[in-house]
Amino acid sequence: MVFDPTVFEPRTAIVTGSDSGIGRATAVALARAGMAVGVTWHTDHAGAEATAGEIRGLGGRAEVARLDLTDAPACADVVDELAERLGGLDVFVNNAGTGSATPVLDLAFDDWRRIVATDLDGPFVCLQRAARRMVAAGNGGRLIAVTSVHEHQPRVGSAPYDAAKHGLGGLMKTLALELGGHGITANSVAPGEIATPMTGQDDEDPRRVPRPGVPLGRPGDAREIAAVVAFLASAASSYVTGASWLVDGGMTQMGPQAGSHLESDAWRTP
Repeated sequence: MVFDPTVFEPRTAIVTGSDSGIGRATAVALARAGMAVGVTWHTDHAGAEATAGEIRGLGGRAEVARLDLTDAPACADVVDELAERLGGLDVFVNNAGTGSATPVLDLAFDDWRRIVATDLDGPFVCLQRAARRMVAAGNGGRLIAVTSVHEHQPRVGSAPYDAAKHGLGGLMKTLALELGGHGITANSVAPGEIATPMTGQDDEDPRRVPRPGVPLGRPGDAREIAAVVAFLASAASSYVTGASWLVDGGMTQMGPQAGSHLESDAWRTP
């Protein structure tokens, strides 16, 4: 019998880096969609427990585990651990990551390796482990990577981040090709500037922060990213795979327009 992806009914999910920001919003959104959620953290255990508490407050189920993506390939064992505790794995969202603000000429190799390991090596082994479980279960699945607009466009001071996000986006496209026959889709979500702890705006209302260089005129809210991830995790996205969804308020479309309106060389410094 051929698997029918249009009847996909996800019951379990893992969201990495779900102790705050986009990861927390995504974990809660998937819980609202009826999924039991595995929550991971690296340095903020209290944040992860707060996410789990929010899910449980909604009547959902949450399991919490520490995940260090620089500890590859061993970090993939956390995927198995959480999947066992959840009773399966239908949706895997790679959200955890890190960045930099150091020009290439000043970048230490150790910093390059740490960022690439966190943003590409660790995600690879976790996505691979999740995919193996989905193939073995034979029920299809959803693999989703939260990348960045810098999967598509670079930024000064972000060489390792840019390289890793470009690589992660390419990996998701390859997974889409290789896993489609198993009813597993693989997509990326590429946020622009989102009001989260990573951008130092976690306590601000993004609708009150002006961004003249963004067509919608403001940063995004983490819940706006989570809504797109939730769609890609659902049966409604059954014919979407190998795509990278820009969720950036139109920022990426501003390349030539923004460049023609810059009035100083300040952009050259991170």
